[in-house]
Amino acid sequence: MDKIIRIGTRSSKLALWQANTVAEQLGHFGHKTEIVKIDSIGDIVLDKPLYELGITGVFTKNLDIALLNGEIDIAVHSFKDVPTKLPEGIVQAAVLKRGDFNDVLVIKEDENFFTKDAAIIATGSLRRKAQWLYRYPHHTITGLRGNVITRLQKLEDNDWDGAIFAAAGLKRLKLLPEKEKHIKLDWMIPAPAQGAVMIAALEKDEDILEACKEINHEETATCVGIERDFLRVLEGGCTAPIGALAMIFDEEIKFKGTLFSPDGKNKMEFYKEVPVNNATDLGEYGANYILERGGKKLMREVHDIEKSTLVYSTKSLSHDQTNNLSSKIGVTSSDFITIRNNRLKRVIVKKPIKNALFTSQNAVEALLNNFSRVELDFENIYCVGRRTKRLIEKKIGKVTHIENNSEKLADYLVKNLDTKEVTFFCGDKRMDDLPTTLLNNYFIVNEVECYQTQLTPRLIEDKYKGILFYSPSGVESYLKENTANEIVAFCIGETTAKKAKDHFKNVVVSKLSTVESVIKSVNDYFQE
Repeated sequence: MDKIIRIGTRSSKLALWQANTVAEQLGHFGHKTEIVKIDSIGDIVLDKPLYELGITGVFTKNLDIALLNGEIDIAVHSFKDVPTKLPEGIVQAAVLKRGDFNDVLVIKEDENFFTKDAAIIATGSLRRKAQWLYRYPHHTITGLRGNVITRLQKLEDNDWDGAIFAAAGLKRLKLLPEKEKHIKLDWMIPAPAQGAVMIAALEKDEDILEACKEINHEETATCVGIERDFLRVLEGGCTAPIGALAMIFDEEIKFKGTLFSPDGKNKMEFYKEVPVNNATDLGEYGANYILERGGKKLMREVHDIEKSTLVYSTKSLSHDQTNNLSSKIGVTSSDFITIRNNRLKRVIVKKPIKNALFTSQNAVEALLNNFSRVELDFENIYCVGRRTKRLIEKKIGKVTHIENNSEKLADYLVKNLDTKEVTFFCGDKRMDDLPTTLLNNYFIVNEVECYQTQLTPRLIEDKYKGILFYSPSGVESYLKENTANEIVAFCIGETTAKKAKDHFKNVVVSKLSTVESVIKSVNDYFQE
């Protein structure tokens, strides 16, 4: 690319180190660059207000505006300072290989203060404060702000025993004190994406994105992506004591996420090791694991205002799905069922299958857990639900026909199929009438049980006015520990609703077989 890439950066020494490192790496691939210092913006000319574009945060705002204004081509950030949701039109273009992610304690005099009854440690980070007090509850934490050089000087000027810094910043500025004057805090879980440098660019600028892709470090991008997912779901930002660290060893990702109370008295932790190719939702899963076990009580700020209506979802909801609820509705969510994939014999797909049927995403995922795409030779594929359709077309092939529920799909097949034989991929607790309808119309139905549904019931409090169900098994699991009473059952489709109607007086059925449609039905019901 002949174009000179304008690299936007703040003018602090650490920010310039990051920008020059990006310039050097781009130069290695033959790209010409120019450093543009952005510390303030004059006249702002944008199509929308900043809040509508999602531009927030003192660390990134000016660079975001300069990027959208066309004053720079890329913006270089310390990744841990970047909000988890990027502004509209701006995307993550690359992540450099991660530096040292550890925190370090810079010591004022010596380590003897550890033997005393009291000590004063300086940090402006709520995460560092909470973790230090969890380990050393008898110490006192004092605030510390400013850039790295300013904070080092404050340590020198005050009667403190030590101050906590990010190791990467000290090393990059060649300010890490000699060995006797610092301690690596390898027991402290770092901030999500600590030590990583991120490059942002405009989503529409394909040439710039291609150039940045050349310096992207995939392993770092994967790890910090998991950490930031953990942060995003917990909604911590800079206001909650959250630590997260993902590392790759021998094709496995080891991930630890922590949430502390601000005073350091309470701690919740999640740890899991999974294969790299199976870690796409690891951060989100870890955050939900903590939230479900009381994590919200440890948050420094209450993110949800007091709600006039509370509902309970029998499936863990994503952050975006939760945000789709009306502002007056509060929600708690957890999984009332878990799925265990069966091991399938290869003979099942040894021959071409003329008509394959799917009524759930679980069946698709279970099938793909056993066979690769090239092993699946389906002439026609029929399914229920738009999400199931999207998954099939992404992982297997073109869907011949889709319906919103099993009953409609059965009617379609009866009227339109010349070959009266189908292969139905399903689970062990299917409750739809599709096979029965087909058998009554002289079809041959080959059922393949791909997965087993395990109930994970739990008792919920009486304060909820609505319960959200996504499968008949979810209804069954809920009723193991709870009664229907006067609570409203919101159901994802007719099959689930049929099960719910046997127990609940008031059942509301979503118009579409999607989680978003169930949430909309909740909003509509309580708006009346």
